[in-house]
Amino acid sequence: MRIDRFTFGSIRVDGVTYEHDVVIDRGRVRERKKKPSKPFRELFGHTPLSVEEDIPWDCRRLVVGTGADGALPVMDEVRREAARRKVELLAVPTRDAIRAVLAEPGGTNAILHVTC
Repeated sequence: MRIDRFTFGSIRVDGVTYEHDVVIDRGRVRERKKKPSKPFRELFGHTPLSVEEDIPWDCRRLVVGTGADGALPVMDEVRREAARRKVELLAVPTRDAIRAVLAEPGGTNAILHVTC
């Protein structure tokens, strides 16, 4: 997998540019469907990552790119679920998340937020 460009609002994975958040699940890329997390928006001032979303748990490590400025909130329930499943959770700004995914792609899934 190649992630060779990230700018505010877009990311390029394997030569395809996406202008929305992406989920990398065992090497496959799909759009992050954040609608299930929208009800929590008022609590955080931003739509967070919640366990209501289709999180790619089938991995040893889940990397969450929290955006260009690291503003994506990751709800405590996500952290607890990761611990329960014995999945290492790394939540860092998206540039750092990309580096983490590329450094250790085997057994790693990701959710990458492309704005704030």
